[in-house]
Amino acid sequence: MPAILNSEDTQKPYAEYWMGTHPQGISQLENVDGSIFSLKDKISNLSFLLKVLDVRDMLSIQVHPTKSAAKIEFERENKEGIDLSAPTRNYKDDNHKPELMVALSSFWLLHGFKVERQLKETLKSVSEFSSLLPVWESGGNEALYKYVMNLSQQESDQLLLPLLERLSSQYQKGALPKSSPDFWAARAGEMYCKNGHADRGIFSIYFFNLVHLNPGEAVFQNAGIPHAYLEGQNVEIMANSDNVLRGGLTYKHVDVPELMKHTRCEGIIPQRLLPQKKDEPVQWFETPVTDFRLGVLSLEGGLKKELQKQQPCFLLSLSGTVELISGGTQLTLKQGQIAAFWDGSVPLTISSLSKAVVYVATSGIHTS
Repeated sequence: MPAILNSEDTQKPYAEYWMGTHPQGISQLENVDGSIFSLKDKISNLSFLLKVLDVRDMLSIQVHPTKSAAKIEFERENKEGIDLSAPTRNYKDDNHKPELMVALSSFWLLHGFKVERQLKETLKSVSEFSSLLPVWESGGNEALYKYVMNLSQQESDQLLLPLLERLSSQYQKGALPKSSPDFWAARAGEMYCKNGHADRGIFSIYFFNLVHLNPGEAVFQNAGIPHAYLEGQNVEIMANSDNVLRGGLTYKHVDVPELMKHTRCEGIIPQRLLPQKKDEPVQWFETPVTDFRLGVLSLEGGLKKELQKQQPCFLLSLSGTVELISGGTQLTLKQGQIAAFWDGSVPLTISSLSKAVVYVATSGIHTS
């Protein structure tokens, strides 16, 4: 991340760089004359947040509710008088939180349950999980997940601590490949197992699909799909919401009944997305939501592209240098000054002064 932001302070952690109108941090815009104003002054209700993430430590397992469920649950917690800032509050708003992430580097994540054949093989091959196989055979993924998530801490430790002890020496020697759940279980053991207790999110490392993305590949996280980012850098766009139900690999609140209520437990085959080439300058990633749209504009040095009037959008340049001209306004984006906001009211010309890749983030309702 320091390299992307052209920062010399390489010792300082840079976990997130994000843009939007979230109440906890509304983006500020700088005019070409140097004056500063709030993005809220330009657009009162932006439907999405755009982030650049540098995942060095494994992030929590998360599930997001559907939009209809979020409305119901948000109102319920309001009626129950649970303060929005309370650590036990599950629903911070009445919106859903679908997410699309595009890898900027080699990227590892968990995404959805394994299909039946793969999960059965996992339960057979991990000796410490032999007692879980009958649970899965009698009730499938949902019964298995509910069972392990409701274990007492002592019962969870009895299954996980011997596994972590077995993996520890191999992990320390660098003998575990990242393509194996064992690697991530051992890393999670070092990060989240304190005072002799194991984080039950480690079960999910074995139950979920372990996905590796190359730069430029994307994954869409829809409502109900459990997921966790493990390592790497990405660009992420999501609906403007804070509704997160956690399933482990965290010290934050885990509400198992609410987690189970919204988790899709059927096995899936992860879909790696690439931007689609159509008759537009921007190649867009296709998703089923209208909250956002994310695309890529690739330019060789000396090339020029024009974007016609459309929804307001962010332009994110993570490498190379581009010149932006819209109406009478001209701006140069280069490394360390990576983001610009275009209100879409008049056409925008993008000229590459060097080979560049520009990410374009806008509302999913396209009007070009």
